[in-house]
Amino acid sequence: MSSALFRTKNVEQSIRDTEEPEHSLRKSLSALDLTVFGVGVIIGTGIFVLTGQVAKNNAGPAVSLAFVAAGVVCALAALCYAEFASTVPVAGSAYTFSYASLGELPAWIIGWDLVLEFALGTAVVAVGWSGYIRSLLDNAGWHLPDYLAGRDGASGFGFDILAAALVLALTGILVLGMKLSARITSIVVAIKVAVVLIVIIAGAFFIHGANYKPFIPDPEPVSAGGNLKAPLIQLMFGWAPANFGVMGIFTAASVVFFAFIGFDIVATAAEETRNPQRDMPRGILGSLLICTVLYVAVSIVVTGMQKYTGLSVEAPLADAFKSVGHPWYAGVISFGAAVGLTTVCMILLLGQTRVFFAMSRDGLLPRFFSRVHPRFKTPHRPTILLGVIIAIVAGFTSLSELAELVNIGTLFAFVVVAISVIILRRTRPDLPRAFRTPWVPVVPILSVCATLWLMLNLPAETWLRFAIWMVIGIAVYLLYGRRHSLLALREQAAAGEVPGAPPGKQQ
Repeated sequence: MSSALFRTKNVEQSIRDTEEPEHSLRKSLSALDLTVFGVGVIIGTGIFVLTGQVAKNNAGPAVSLAFVAAGVVCALAALCYAEFASTVPVAGSAYTFSYASLGELPAWIIGWDLVLEFALGTAVVAVGWSGYIRSLLDNAGWHLPDYLAGRDGASGFGFDILAAALVLALTGILVLGMKLSARITSIVVAIKVAVVLIVIIAGAFFIHGANYKPFIPDPEPVSAGGNLKAPLIQLMFGWAPANFGVMGIFTAASVVFFAFIGFDIVATAAEETRNPQRDMPRGILGSLLICTVLYVAVSIVVTGMQKYTGLSVEAPLADAFKSVGHPWYAGVISFGAAVGLTTVCMILLLGQTRVFFAMSRDGLLPRFFSRVHPRFKTPHRPTILLGVIIAIVAGFTSLSELAELVNIGTLFAFVVVAISVIILRRTRPDLPRAFRTPWVPVVPILSVCATLWLMLNLPAETWLRFAIWMVIGIAVYLLYGRRHSLLALREQAAAGEVPGAPPGKQQ
């Protein structure tokens, strides 16, 4: 029983499965497409909101150093992802990687985790996008009826028609093909990055050096909390992170880290990349580098325009421009955020469908969902199913309190991938690796430690919800996945074909 739960699927078999015509995705993506996908999903509202929030509450002008620290943590994970994605160019990202190294049950758990992470992420982003669009419509004098403007503030029936419509439209684009998705993403990302650069360049003219003093404010201790909303590390050890000072930079890093979430989704497109051995590392590491530079630049500008103590929490960058007498830029920022969220939503949906497709192709979910469209060569069945479900969830639910589940899911995947790199280096040293994570096992171990630190800083209630979802996932695996696993069926067939053969001789 235990050996069956931890049976591994070798890399060669994973790659052979991608060559079956009915289950094969079209290879159409380049390194530039992957980099655009990465930048498209990483840069969201975080660059316009988190920069000011953590500057005011946690780090002061030293928030730029917090972005650097968070970028380093992500880089450790990105190096591990780059090795795996180039070595095992198969849809599924961390799910596929863990199946090759840790075994079937751990692979199922991480796949189940990623499905929740991407689904909630898509719904939350769609609701956020809807809020920006409604704000822009209100400014133009057009108002949606309350019952079509979402659950927040609705007295009776409430459905967020804009959020649902966005998810359904993006679902249609993903069904039509990856190249079309990549082209649309490229256009939208170009607009989004242009808006960010306008903000950086324009804001640089309003920087006052006095606003940077002190660059690292004096530390302020934080009293430890005792309820489920407190970070898990407080409940376990009674330790509360400090705000400001040197430790405040690391507290801020644990907050702004979540603005980087998304580069790992690039790995889900490995199977659809023309030259994954070369292009996957470039796409993953390139998108992370570009976004880190942009984040640091924005944080330097916003803390130089306005004293960190005077920054607003809701819209710090927009209000910083208002404080220097240029409110017009607030509209530019809102436009950039609204446009940018469309790509975030689409790439999260893309990542989820690829993980679901990979799990289905392995038999852990119904194989019905692993057949690709005969013309477009996309996994249209899981894309349509998940798109409709997420559209309904986004329309009917206010998901703000569940957003942190997206964070813990991503961090959990980081830990699994880093551990998998170490294991596969030991079990399969013969595998050709176009990109090798440097200083193994030091870099993966550092990645695990840094990621666990960030996870411990998440609220205890987030851990509780995550644990409940994992228990449900294990139950689903034991009731369905274990019995229908394609790997298990192949092992049974091999044993039947060669009766009495010793284990080492079975095919």
